[in-house]
Amino acid sequence: MLTLKMLREDPERVIAKLAVKNFDARPVVEKVLELDTNRRNLQTESDSLLAQQKQKAAVIGSLMKAGKKDEAEEVKKEVALLKEKSSELLARADENNKELEAQLVLLPNIPCDLVPPGKGAEDNLVVKMGGPEVVLPEGALPHWELAKKYDIIDFDLGVKLTGAGFPVYKGKGAKLQRALINFFLDVNTRAGYKEVEPPVVVNAASGFGTGQLPDKEAQMYYVGLDDFYLVPTAEVPVTNIFRDVILQNNECPQKMTAYTPCFRREAGSYGKDVRGLNRLHQFDKVEIVRVEKPEDSYAALDEMVAHVESIVNALGLKYRILRLCGGDMSFTSAITYDFELWSAAQGRWLEISSVSNFETYQANRLHLRYRDAEGKVQLCHTLNGSSLALPRVVAALLEDNQTEDGIIIPEILRPYTGFDKID
Repeated sequence: MLTLKMLREDPERVIAKLAVKNFDARPVVEKVLELDTNRRNLQTESDSLLAQQKQKAAVIGSLMKAGKKDEAEEVKKEVALLKEKSSELLARADENNKELEAQLVLLPNIPCDLVPPGKGAEDNLVVKMGGPEVVLPEGALPHWELAKKYDIIDFDLGVKLTGAGFPVYKGKGAKLQRALINFFLDVNTRAGYKEVEPPVVVNAASGFGTGQLPDKEAQMYYVGLDDFYLVPTAEVPVTNIFRDVILQNNECPQKMTAYTPCFRREAGSYGKDVRGLNRLHQFDKVEIVRVEKPEDSYAALDEMVAHVESIVNALGLKYRILRLCGGDMSFTSAITYDFELWSAAQGRWLEISSVSNFETYQANRLHLRYRDAEGKVQLCHTLNGSSLALPRVVAALLEDNQTEDGIIIPEILRPYTGFDKID
């Protein structure tokens, strides 16, 4: 959530920057400023009424001491009227503040100056490519056919048990999943990230804190009886660990990693791009989250991008890194780098990680702050990234490493799988 201070100080900059996200902010910004002016005027009026009440209370005390009971009773009537006005004023202020909050959450985060303009994926900027070229054997298969051939992922059984988008991993497929999760967590913890195992259902306050609510409720699975949401990413519970927290200066940065299953409705997804593991309703992902001082957050972002790149390189996969344009960024992000793997059998790029800096946007919603060296309380910056989302990593691993005799497991994973080939 954008701060009122930012909107008051330079509303035209906010409007211009949000245009990079193809968002017309002027009507909302103007309404917010109007409501903010009302809020301050109502507060001034309320303070004045309170001061009058205190003054008249002192007068009542003096009159009672002087034995002037009738006069004191008249002043008490005046105080009662002031209290009635105060009560009415508080009700108006409460309605005004609710409307102010409702308008503020309509504004997405401001993109940083590095974000290129653009309307969609076609305008994203490729900043780096790496990994080996992939040469497939004759008759190479896409991963969903490989999964059936080697009986390692059963999509039809998932439909029977639940529905489309809920695959069942079997045998070496299940072991490969577990191996990747453990490998990712080990790499992250060696890099200084503290492992946590959070709940996979969260309350509405947690969804609001990281910006999933009220923006993305249609994409989340909702447990109505308990008013809970299944997590779309570990970012939500892990970042909310710090909700309503004031960190001490020496407690920054905070670096966390977590594995969770993730649940997304993916409403409106259809066609060839959702086949196999390309788009699921339940999938496994390992996440990294950081809480930083503002002056350190962009160095931290660079570290996170380099860290994710090192994991992809260790797996020996062809990849590219994109800096997303304004039109393809999330509602909450100030800047995002996407990692994509080349799926040789499908002839397309598959997104496997987003690494983002949210600056103060999430922290403002979370009331996540730190006390600086001078003792002043400041908003933190929050960052997160996938390291990594498993389905499309598995898809690329299966397709790019297929041979006539089976699928070769990358050497780095063999201590985790206990086998070097799926056959």
